[in-house]
Amino acid sequence: MYQVSFGAVRRRTGQALLVLFLGLLVAAAAAAAPWYGLTVAARTAGNEVTSAPAAQRVVLVSRAAAGVGNDPRAALDALAAQAGGLLPLPGAVPLTGLVQNTAYDDPRHRGSVAGLPVAYRDGFCAHVRLAGACPAVAGETAISADTAQRLALAAGDQIDVRPSNATGSVRLRITAVYQVADAAGEYWTDKLFRSAGDQDPAFTAIDTFRQPEFGQPVLAYDVPVPLRLLRGDDNYDLNAVLNAAEPRMASAQLDYTNPVGKLVDRVLAGRATVLQDVLIAVGEVVVLGWFGIALAGRFTGRDRRGDAALLKLRGSTRGGMLRLVLGQHLVPLLGAAVVALPAGFASAWLVAGGPPVRSEWWLAARLSAVAVAAVLAGALAALTVADALVQRAPVAALLRRVPTARRDWRSGVVDLAFVALAGGAVYQARTGGVASGFGVAAPGLVALAVGLLLARLLRTSADRAGGFAVRAGRLRAGLTAVQISRQPGADRAFAFIVVAIALLALTLGGLAAGRAERADRAAVELGAPRVLTVAAPSVTALEYAVRRADPTGGRAMAAFLDVSSDPPLLAVDSARLAAVAAWRPEYGPVTALAAAAAAARIPDPLPLITGTELSLRVRSDHDQPAVLGAALQQEATGEVVLIEFKGIVRGEQTVTTQLTGCAAAPGCRLIDLALYPGAGPDGTTVSGAVTISSLAQQNPSATILDTAHLTDVRRWRTDFTGVALQVAATTTGLSLSVAADQPGEVAGAAVYPIDAPLPVPIVLAGRPPSQWLFDDATTTRLGGRAVPVRVAAAVRVLPVVGAAGILTDLDTTRRVAAGAELGGAMQVWLAAGAPPSVLDALRREGLTVLADRTAGALVAAQAYQAAVIVAPFGVFMAVLAMLLAAAMVAVVATVEREPQAEQLRALRVQGLSRGVAVTSGFAGIVALVVTGLFGGLAAALVARPVAGVVAPPFPDRWRVIPPPGALGPLALAAAAVIAAVVLGVTAWLSVRPLVRRLRATPSGGTR
Repeated sequence: MYQVSFGAVRRRTGQALLVLFLGLLVAAAAAAAPWYGLTVAARTAGNEVTSAPAAQRVVLVSRAAAGVGNDPRAALDALAAQAGGLLPLPGAVPLTGLVQNTAYDDPRHRGSVAGLPVAYRDGFCAHVRLAGACPAVAGETAISADTAQRLALAAGDQIDVRPSNATGSVRLRITAVYQVADAAGEYWTDKLFRSAGDQDPAFTAIDTFRQPEFGQPVLAYDVPVPLRLLRGDDNYDLNAVLNAAEPRMASAQLDYTNPVGKLVDRVLAGRATVLQDVLIAVGEVVVLGWFGIALAGRFTGRDRRGDAALLKLRGSTRGGMLRLVLGQHLVPLLGAAVVALPAGFASAWLVAGGPPVRSEWWLAARLSAVAVAAVLAGALAALTVADALVQRAPVAALLRRVPTARRDWRSGVVDLAFVALAGGAVYQARTGGVASGFGVAAPGLVALAVGLLLARLLRTSADRAGGFAVRAGRLRAGLTAVQISRQPGADRAFAFIVVAIALLALTLGGLAAGRAERADRAAVELGAPRVLTVAAPSVTALEYAVRRADPTGGRAMAAFLDVSSDPPLLAVDSARLAAVAAWRPEYGPVTALAAAAAAARIPDPLPLITGTELSLRVRSDHDQPAVLGAALQQEATGEVVLIEFKGIVRGEQTVTTQLTGCAAAPGCRLIDLALYPGAGPDGTTVSGAVTISSLAQQNPSATILDTAHLTDVRRWRTDFTGVALQVAATTTGLSLSVAADQPGEVAGAAVYPIDAPLPVPIVLAGRPPSQWLFDDATTTRLGGRAVPVRVAAAVRVLPVVGAAGILTDLDTTRRVAAGAELGGAMQVWLAAGAPPSVLDALRREGLTVLADRTAGALVAAQAYQAAVIVAPFGVFMAVLAMLLAAAMVAVVATVEREPQAEQLRALRVQGLSRGVAVTSGFAGIVALVVTGLFGGLAAALVARPVAGVVAPPFPDRWRVIPPPGALGPLALAAAAVIAAVVLGVTAWLSVRPLVRRLRATPSGGTR
């Protein structure tokens, strides 16, 4: 029987090659999936690990107040052996150390004691920048630069420290001053070796701990977990090892800190997402491949029907006939398996850009072999079942050359079942999400349902149109339509083409939408094409430095971000916002903030103070001496300069005080004037007013405040809350008096010149804070005091702060803050194309760049996220599906070639023209391809909204702005072009032999 099967394979080489090709496509997809999945899963996990804080990658073990005797090295080695046995982590290189709390008596201030831990750590000198020599022998130490500055110490000095629980002190000699080189690295994650109190630890040689005063240090054993273990290479279960170590550590009386668990959970979740998405993509192709193989078996089964009829006539059993069928299909499928294994590996390497980690090669090879075997077993089952159903027919039906009735009720039931399945998948996708259960297959099932409905419509329309055209004498159209309507299985091939094209369009659309979504997120999170996080003395210094570095205002903009406030606050230099920021329509008008600030009526600014002495002309009505204070702010550095005009007695006088810090350009602005009246004999505040007539400077001489300025009430304001300072404009100047003491209330003491819009204009995203009642909108994020604000525009989203936050003007913010510390992050936004010279200028102005982020770098980092990294594999699977559809076109075009050629030759004998015959020869398959193309695009357009197809979601479920459409015009156009080229070329190559034969057939006879 098997020899008969092999003989049949040799006789029907074309059919065997077709099964080989289809099986190769499906098996190659299955073979590539494990290689690709493990490769990108490791990359996703590696990106998750490397982007996590270093503290989440280090396990900490310590023993508190342990005696070390005369050999601290032996004590550390014993701890390492014990902890390493309780927590076995292959390839891990632990760090050991000791730390002893000590006190340092500062000789500069009698009785002043500072905590100064003394520590030893393996490899200390390799992780710091030393000014001096590395401590090498007992008694030598290195102190931090911050400690050296605070305690006025330097290399070469000696310090006496008193260890805790010790009666005597130990003298240490400072050999170096250190600065941490990799503060964000794994080495410095243990808080024992960072500042936990007054001072940073002083690091010494291990032999220092041989002294009896250091007899009770804390021993530390820190384990940076290797990357391959954190990634879970070769299915390593790190969480199981870490969790199992916890009770063992407790039994050994060791302090055990495991911050790694949550990171491992995220890694496992990312791996699961990758593998799930890979399985979904390959699963769709495998199901399509099985369907295509079964359909090809049905198309090419005419000769096998004859074989089955002969076997039945000779008395063969059903089992014998199935063995014959199995033998014919097994040979090409085995050939497909042999070729698919290396092809899958090569294609996965090409699509992923590399192989998996070496430890997972054997796992990937085994999974690939199992996947190929399972897929080809399914293909063999599909072919066998299709032939077995045919073999049930009587011998007469098997020998009949004319096809049976086109349709029966069973095909309608099958179509209805697929439509119902698509409806259930859509319901699950919309209620539980596209990644839940059957919802993952919703797009493909919707496309299949549309394809089946269109196939029924196409066949019915072709049947009726063909008959009408033939009766009307339009033979070209009539013969083409009849060919489509009467060819068995053409409707299934049409549905197959529709599904393949729809999947290609949806995949390309999802890929393009994912890229657009990542670009949108980067733009929203950054606010500009490039953002520098900088260190500056103050927000004022930041604004001044940026304006000097970019005087034109088109390349750089200062910004301040406070995400700790509720709602978050973003302050920008609004005059430069339109030129620098990557503004989106969701943010509202880009000029809203600048226009609101420009519309505010603000008095002309007061002259800046640049002198070295200030003179105040004042009259006091107090019986006791009063003091007038003034706060100034250097406009270049933001430094607040506090001065006092003391000894103001009753009557009119001029009071002078010295001033430092304002002579440097551009000078100082006046922040406030504060009145501190003297107290009476009973301790209560003395009533009475102090009237300021003028304020002038010397060196150089200039008037800062004259009578006109002082008596203009539009120029002055008091505190917004509490009992304010009493202010009045008189004919001689500005009168100040303190309100009477009231229990439970704080009296204001200052008056402020108005140099910023009030209420402060803001742009608000999201709902107003719950504490805003009616028009009483205030915020405390502008210097710690409640400041009234006015909503100039309400929008849905703002850059950086997202769906809930406040945008305001930076210059207004720093003026209203009145020199108070704002406590957020200082940034410089750079416009697209800003040259390196701008960055150099910022550094020359004294700004230190702490971080440099670009939108492109953020997009590239997001490309390693689990839901994104598998997108190229989805495109690869969609291309394989398109090749399967091309194979279906070739099958449809070739399977009826001989019967069609005979029919057309017969019509030629009856007088059919050569042109009509040739057109009829290829028009049917062309019509199938064209209608399938438009049907596939229509199915994609239906599936996208019905199945809820969107861009791949971010792992953190970020949805600040709506995702872009997952099926744009470019994706549709690309899918249409690819499908037209692949299917068109296949159709043309398939019908060329028939067309050549028809052209060579003369009219009125055969050839």
